[in-house]
Amino acid sequence: MRARLRAWLAAPVDAAGLRAFRALLGLILAASVVRFVALGWVERQYLAPTFHFTWPGLGWVRPLPAPALYAVLAIELGAAMALAVGRAPRRAAAVFAILFAYTRSIDVAPYLNHDYLVLLLAVLLAVIPTHRPTVGRWAYALLRGQVGLVYVFAGLAKLNADWLVYGEPLRTWLGVYAHLPVVGPVLADDRVAVLMSWAGAAFDLTVPFLLAWRRTRRLAYAVAVVFHVAVGLLFPIGVFPFVMLAAATVFFEPGWCRRGPAPTTPAPMPRWAPAFVGVWLAVQVALPLRFVAQPGPVNWTEVGFRFAWRVMLIDKVGRVTYRVAADDLARPVEVDPAETLTPLQARQMSTQPDLVAQYARHLAARFEAEGHRGVRVYADAFVAYNGRPSQRFVDPTADLAAASTEGTPAWILPLAHPWPARPPPF
Repeated sequence: MRARLRAWLAAPVDAAGLRAFRALLGLILAASVVRFVALGWVERQYLAPTFHFTWPGLGWVRPLPAPALYAVLAIELGAAMALAVGRAPRRAAAVFAILFAYTRSIDVAPYLNHDYLVLLLAVLLAVIPTHRPTVGRWAYALLRGQVGLVYVFAGLAKLNADWLVYGEPLRTWLGVYAHLPVVGPVLADDRVAVLMSWAGAAFDLTVPFLLAWRRTRRLAYAVAVVFHVAVGLLFPIGVFPFVMLAAATVFFEPGWCRRGPAPTTPAPMPRWAPAFVGVWLAVQVALPLRFVAQPGPVNWTEVGFRFAWRVMLIDKVGRVTYRVAADDLARPVEVDPAETLTPLQARQMSTQPDLVAQYARHLAARFEAEGHRGVRVYADAFVAYNGRPSQRFVDPTADLAAASTEGTPAWILPLAHPWPARPPPF
């Protein structure tokens, strides 16, 4: 069985389809870098903030001075273009992945699922020899497995009452289009939100399998185009629809874009390839499932939410203020984080408990640096979630400066309202 699997993975196939995917992704990434700079996000996300939320173990990552940071993005752009035209593509993908990982490690607050996917795909393109006429079947299996897992986990995450019964958060989001002529009343109809929710879950759970089957591939890709374009027009999710449409081409026949006869060049499989495929896909299965080991609904606690393809599942609006107490202070000092954080940072922090705690530790360090002793930090945090009334999110008596953030912390208060306020439309 092991020998047969290895022989299947080693079988040479046309690499033209991978080169087409690589070119499409490179163009999208190049456009994404240009867009990022043109919209002023370098200044707003990296240079303007006086405080950055850091990733665990990456507290040493800091934004470079403006000239150096723009130089990094210029090299990113060059690497993306090299990837698109096939100029030293593996090295270009590696350079892009390293620099992209650096910029996205500066601050947790702007985290996006599609940034994580872009990084994964860039790493895979740094490993796969797309420059050769043929590749082992393992290369297609690896990319198809990665893209398929994104869809499947996104679909599985939608199998909950908020999404399927109440149509949340689509019901909330689509309501903002009620003023539009003709389509506005349709989109604002609660029943439409539920039907779209069911359609979204069905699409995510089936499209990778329909793309993999030759008889349904064309129809599945046409549906994918309609689905992703519609989602991109209705919701501000950046380049994610384009990345997914490019990634879906890895399910096509390997020579779908070739003109002329297919190559017959052998494609020796590296000895490490089977183990790499197995370990990579195992990790990509384990990461989205890590929330299962934690108590409480993951969409509320957000413990295990990142890197799990839980796409478009939550609408949260939060408000946080802090009370800083110390042995030498007569009364606690109230701190409004919105006075020092950027709007994006304040919005993201107010609904994510690990960021609430991280800013509390920052406040404690600041007050201690000012000479205060026995500093304690408490948060008054309120969150409205998926159409529910606002409720306390964090235990106001917990000293967050010293509180643990391992697992699901006890200071995250349980969800008080199990169901959205408005009844199901059906």
